[in-house]
Amino acid sequence: MDVRNGRCTGEEGTEVSFNKLASYFSDIPHLITRYYAFKDWRDRGLVIRPASEATGNYDRAPTHKYPSPGYEVPVYDASARFYPEDNLSIIDDVEKGEQMYFGDWYGQYGTYKADQHGRFNKLDIYETLFLLRHGSISIENADEETVVREAKKSNPFFEPIYNVYEDWRMRGFVVKTGFKFGTHFRIYFPGASPSRGQDDWIHSKHVLHVFPRDMQLLTSELSRAIRVAHSVKKTFILAIPGDKAAEKIQGDFLLYHRKKDGIETPENGRPRYLMLALSEDERISGAYLAGAIESAKSLGINLMLAIVDRETSVTYYRVRRIELKDSRYEYYEIDWKQP
Repeated sequence: MDVRNGRCTGEEGTEVSFNKLASYFSDIPHLITRYYAFKDWRDRGLVIRPASEATGNYDRAPTHKYPSPGYEVPVYDASARFYPEDNLSIIDDVEKGEQMYFGDWYGQYGTYKADQHGRFNKLDIYETLFLLRHGSISIENADEETVVREAKKSNPFFEPIYNVYEDWRMRGFVVKTGFKFGTHFRIYFPGASPSRGQDDWIHSKHVLHVFPRDMQLLTSELSRAIRVAHSVKKTFILAIPGDKAAEKIQGDFLLYHRKKDGIETPENGRPRYLMLALSEDERISGAYLAGAIESAKSLGINLMLAIVDRETSVTYYRVRRIELKDSRYEYYEIDWKQP
């Protein structure tokens, strides 16, 4: 009806309009979003089938393993003062501050990208709690409980975000703010340092965003963060901490893709992705997304987010699981995909 001028008629031969036909399926959540996601995939000449047709495990979702050498937190025996309204701690012992910054890249010594300008080391709230909890520093005006309580005043989700920070730090990664990229953190692989030379600043290649299961956000917000990461050639990693979802989210469609000698079909191939269709203005929870990822995982395929914007254009994001050795959490690379 929409593309090929097809006609739908009732039993008496009366023509049924698109809206009339759609009204018969009004019990299907987000019907039009799903329709335009379906249409876009088919318009590309690709095969798409209902998710209810899925059977077995298709074994098409290899896990990307990240290095995880482990890490022993140094004991600096340094004293800091905590500034709760600013979510910062300052170490004004120059020698200790330099040791922490240039040794294991804790805090910001001096000025950002100009460490020779200034003499104090500033620890963000996550670094403060991490070093305090692991006995590396002391805080002259606060204990661990105070730091957590003050942090939660400005961010109710501080604890799950901190847990993810700690998870990566304890595996040797350097974890710094991702504010400039619209995410919680940027990640440097084990062995990274603030500078490899006087004028050679090391750039991160990964950003990490934390989406707790009981948090909600607009799909447009998630999309924006992924696209920013893509535009600066960084890999976007999503963490969904918390107890695993009680039930799986089935997803909407099985997606078949291209192969060397043509198009995959149910007759000659296996589905490549499980599609979850979302609208630009839809609000989803971490638990909902985790449930959809779990469904794709059980089928042995990757999840494909299909976000339909207000002009019914569709943007695709592939969700691929990564493995961080001995971690109790699961993490996912999400990248923009052009079918």
